Amino acid sequence: MIEMFSAMARFPAITYMLIVGVLVSLCAALLGVSLVLKRYSMIGDGLSHVGFGALAIASVMNIAPMAVAIPVVVAAAFILLRLSDNGKIKGDAAIAMLSTGALAIGVMANSLSGANIDLESYLFGTIVSVNADDALISIILAAVVLTVFVLFYTRIFAVTFDESFARATGTNAGAYNLLIALLTAVTIVVGMKLLGSMLISSLIIFPSLCAMRVFKSFRSVTICSAVISVVSVVAGMSISFSFEAPCGASIVCVNLVIFALFFVAGKIRQRNKKG
Repeated sequence: MIEMFSAMARFPAITYMLIVGVLVSLCAALLGVSLVLKRYSMIGDGLSHVGFGALAIASVMNIAPMAVAIPVVVAAAFILLRLSDNGKIKGDAAIAMLSTGALAIGVMANSLSGANIDLESYLFGTIVSVNADDALISIILAAVVLTVFVLFYTRIFAVTFDESFARATGTNAGAYNLLIALLTAVTIVVGMKLLGSMLISSLIIFPSLCAMRVFKSFRSVTICSAVISVVSVVAGMSISFSFEAPCGASIVCVNLVIFALFFVAGKIRQRNKKG
């Protein structure tokens, strides 16, 4: 194992990939617990598709992709929250509308421009696209997410489980929802270069669902989710490096295996409690 990581460290792109992968997975896991519990976990899938459209248009126009994708995806996150709060369009319908529309716009922009951009890298991710700038952004993002969770843990807990009660106690639930949406949007954009728009939402959904199979308290689920996410990313990257397999798909497959293990562990724990 040590020899393998030493070999991986000799390649700058893989070093950046590890930094981005670990930090983005940590952020996605922490944010994912609240999103899953609020039944808004598919926001990651919707925002990733919006990010795909933004990246495709930026490439066609020869503009720095991140400079376009981050503000567009952040705006999309705010729109999704407003539509959901509105009540006229439910959250799942709003996500489906934005995600399919963004995918179509990205594909059409590439097709009509004649630029012949490799859209597969945006859909499924690629190691070579991760660079030092992405690593720096991921470090700043992780610092912000960890700081937010440490300083506002109690309020995030309240908003996650009972938003009406949180509002009644004077907590600005809307502001915390917007903050989580903003951090989720940036996490999605940074992680897309590694996993692609089709797979990035797995970092938000799988770790939380795995942890919930065994643990019940919010704190335990959050900590376990973060550990699972980091382990799955490192293991997936190791598999990808060792067997020359797609990085994103390897990470998702590891998540599937971990979910199966935690599902069985949860069933055993329930059976022991009944016994």
